[in-house]
Amino acid sequence: MSQKRLKLTDNLVYYNRSIRQRDLRARKEGIELSEYILSCCSTADLSKEYLESRDIRYACFHYELDGKQYVDDLGQSMPISEFYRKMEEGAMTRTSQVNAEEYAAYFEQFLKAGKDVLHVCLSSGLSGTINGANAAASELREKYPERKIFIVDSLAASSGFGLLMDTLADHRDAGMSIEELRDWAEAHRLYLHHWFFSTDLKYYVRGGRISKTSGFIGGILGICPLLNVNDEGKLIPREKIRGKKRVIAEIVERMKEHAEGGSEYSGKCFISMSACENEAKAVAALVEEAFPKLNGKVHIFDIGTTIGSHTGPGTVALFFWGDKRGR
Repeated sequence: MSQKRLKLTDNLVYYNRSIRQRDLRARKEGIELSEYILSCCSTADLSKEYLESRDIRYACFHYELDGKQYVDDLGQSMPISEFYRKMEEGAMTRTSQVNAEEYAAYFEQFLKAGKDVLHVCLSSGLSGTINGANAAASELREKYPERKIFIVDSLAASSGFGLLMDTLADHRDAGMSIEELRDWAEAHRLYLHHWFFSTDLKYYVRGGRISKTSGFIGGILGICPLLNVNDEGKLIPREKIRGKKRVIAEIVERMKEHAEGGSEYSGKCFISMSACENEAKAVAALVEEAFPKLNGKVHIFDIGTTIGSHTGPGTVALFFWGDKRGR
């Protein structure tokens, strides 16, 4: 059996297992499930339990660790803490997106069951996976003309993508039709802010995003780059800040500057982090202090193995709703 077929099989195994478990719980609890499927990529960096609690399905990316292939299955096949430990020990990583064949098999499971599908993809500014999703959807529309299948570019990543999905689940549960939800996602996706900082530059050097010289000097000076995602869904360096304490304070200042309603912000706030829980908790504490009307506590998630293959350990990302993103 080819590696390609192994990937596809693994993807469907995790997906089918998740569906069976969720549907069984729903029947036991008397929950009425939606008439359409809300779906995303594993790169939304929410936990398996959180996605299941929101009735959001997911297609799995893939990664390699020192030449061995794995499914990005939200830490099921390899705990995320172990993944980052191996990176810190020098393991090399590569990632691969969901291809058209995998998407077709994934979507068809829903269509065969008589469900329509709204699938939201990782930002096209970071990955070409939406091309595979669109190709699969085009093929399946001919095969299942009575069904609806929509593909949306999130222009988002990590738990910012996750916060978009969480909000879409709220609107679905409030009764939005699949078409209304698609339109809402496309109209509002640029109001979701993503701010990142990294405390370890060696992974930026390894990935070719900065030179070895810049990485060496930055490491000595304790430089922490501050980045965000722009209106094209691309990750853009914004500022070089010296020291963890200063960059932690600065990322919260950016939320104060851009959050909807300023200090009166009453939406949700998500944080994702890669093996740097203390820094993530420090950001969360400042956010909760600065925004007393938050919708619940700040949620902290792990940056998953796909995004984490590029960031490495030491990255914290902050996500919230705010003004429209620019270049």
